[in-house]
Amino acid sequence: MALPKEPRQKMINLMYLVLTALLALNVSAEIINAFKVVDNSLTTTNTVVNRSTETIMESFKIKLAAPESKAKAEVWMPKAETAVRLTKEVTDYIEQLKLKLKIEAGYDPKDPESKFKEDNVDIATRIMDKQGEGEKLRTKLEQYKKAMLAIDPEVAKMFEKNLPINTEIPKSNTRQMGKVTWASAYFHMTPTVAALTMLSKFQNDVKTTESRFVNEFHNRVGQVVVRFDAFEPIVGSNTTYLFPGQEMEITAGLAAFSKSKLPTVSIAGTPVELNDKGMAVRKYKVGSTSGSVKVVVSYTDQDGNPAKKEVDLNYTVGTATGAFVSAEKVKVLYIGLDNELAVSGGNVGDEKVTVGINNGSLSKIGPGRYIAKPTTPGKAVITVNSDGKPSSFEFRVKTVPDPTPMVGASKGGRIPANVFKAQRGIRAELENFVFEGVSFTVTGYTFYATGAGFPDAGVKPGIRSNTFDAVQDLMNRCKPGTTVVLDEIKAVGPGGNTRTLPTMAFNLY
Repeated sequence: MALPKEPRQKMINLMYLVLTALLALNVSAEIINAFKVVDNSLTTTNTVVNRSTETIMESFKIKLAAPESKAKAEVWMPKAETAVRLTKEVTDYIEQLKLKLKIEAGYDPKDPESKFKEDNVDIATRIMDKQGEGEKLRTKLEQYKKAMLAIDPEVAKMFEKNLPINTEIPKSNTRQMGKVTWASAYFHMTPTVAALTMLSKFQNDVKTTESRFVNEFHNRVGQVVVRFDAFEPIVGSNTTYLFPGQEMEITAGLAAFSKSKLPTVSIAGTPVELNDKGMAVRKYKVGSTSGSVKVVVSYTDQDGNPAKKEVDLNYTVGTATGAFVSAEKVKVLYIGLDNELAVSGGNVGDEKVTVGINNGSLSKIGPGRYIAKPTTPGKAVITVNSDGKPSSFEFRVKTVPDPTPMVGASKGGRIPANVFKAQRGIRAELENFVFEGVSFTVTGYTFYATGAGFPDAGVKPGIRSNTFDAVQDLMNRCKPGTTVVLDEIKAVGPGGNTRTLPTMAFNLY
């Protein structure tokens, strides 16, 4: 159709064309934010996968030093180190590309908080497509994949058909395959934030590939070894409140001991032999006044160096009135829980006993029975006034520990794909917590899936539930070779306080 001859109408039509073009180039804030969410999710996943790989490499070092696994570790550890080196080269290269795009878009490397043009569609087109950086990246990814498969032919057969790295030109319904390159398919007229997200996706493909190879190399040697690098004496007593002449039984030993390197223990300056559990037990008769017993645990650490730890075990001797306070459930008061206490005035009737606490509140629930609700971690002193004669009793005050997130019986790591897909959700377990009846409920999480079955990362943030109902579509796509990360896990416990639990990562096989 010919343009109108009348000048005013020509101008109107030209302005319409310009506005149409501007609308076509405009990238909405919602799209920008969506790309940023995906990019953050990929970055988080990369961090989790990298942490898993670092743990396995530390285990390799231990196996290399152990006589029973040294021979195998000498074969497979160098292969794992090669995989880590090749991966670092590619991920560092991609990181430099991301920085270059951001700087071109106005980012200041000296100011991590500086902004840049996230919606600009020319920068990625120019650098990645026109200047050829995209095709260079494709070549590096192909070379990386080839080099990883060449590390070990036998292991390569396991992964060559299902590695996440794919350098084929994606199919397009609007462009003819013969007229589009790999770089233009991914980066032509792409907003800066979308290009950064795509580069994070390629980094994720590389890190996932590294994780699979390093895991397999390690499996050829054996399971992950956790090296104890901290030792703590186990020191306790049957009671810390006694009457004059009563016996206090003290138990002491060392956590994480070896029968070939047993510790030596002295209690109140006297050496004590160890029992078959590696523990020293001695009964110590107290006098008429409160005091403490020094317990010394001497041992040899894993590096062969002598070490020693000393603990002063404090105890209280009962007062002349015979007043006492004991915790019905545990010997520690927990914030947010109803700590039941039994209180007695000794030879004084309950009606002549008053009880107070300097940290929190006390409420009476019956004769000689109270509920303590401390508010601040540290110590609490409970004062019992028996017919005008006060006695003070000191308790430790702690917060309820964070629960452990679990899916089925697993806390993360390698898990059969069919077993993972059969699970219904996430639960929070308080492991080895002596206070009965305390529970946490998972209230939310974010689900990430990469690797096999996910050419692009599958992400569902902000799930407000403890079940997998909201992510069932992603669960159905999971299969051997998929990496699943459960992040931002929230759980509510005693007192309604919300806790953020550790990230969980699963490698399906």
